[in-house]
Amino acid sequence: MPLSTLNTCYLEPTQQSVRAFVMRKIQGNVIMLNLLRFREIADYSANPELAPGKPISGSEAFNCYIQHTLPFLRESGGDILFPGTGGPLLIGPENERWDLAMMVKQSSAESFLDFANNSEYLAGIGHRTAAIEDSRLLPLTQIETAS
Repeated sequence: MPLSTLNTCYLEPTQQSVRAFVMRKIQGNVIMLNLLRFREIADYSANPELAPGKPISGSEAFNCYIQHTLPFLRESGGDILFPGTGGPLLIGPENERWDLAMMVKQSSAESFLDFANNSEYLAGIGHRTAAIEDSRLLPLTQIETAS
């Protein structure tokens, strides 16, 4: 595996990943599984206008993001189903850790995309950018199981 791949961090979706998401043509609810690794100290260099008066942790910056985001998420038909503290993996690379696992329910793929493109929501996304060192976002759909 090339060294550059080992150091890759994922903070935003790519055009290709958004296209693939849309092409799935998900019907009904979609659950977004978020895995988040926080910076020790939030980095507001890309959005200095959002920076608090003193340095804060990535976790604190993410809390600012959640407080800003919740009204727009709920207005779009979504909500946080489960936020959970992470840590080292039970199965997986020993040196990999996720600080927060979060499941967010959205009423449809279309409502998720509308939410993600809402200009008022996007005005506060700099808190997330400041908070996150690395992340994963996996869209999930429910499987019907036999009774």
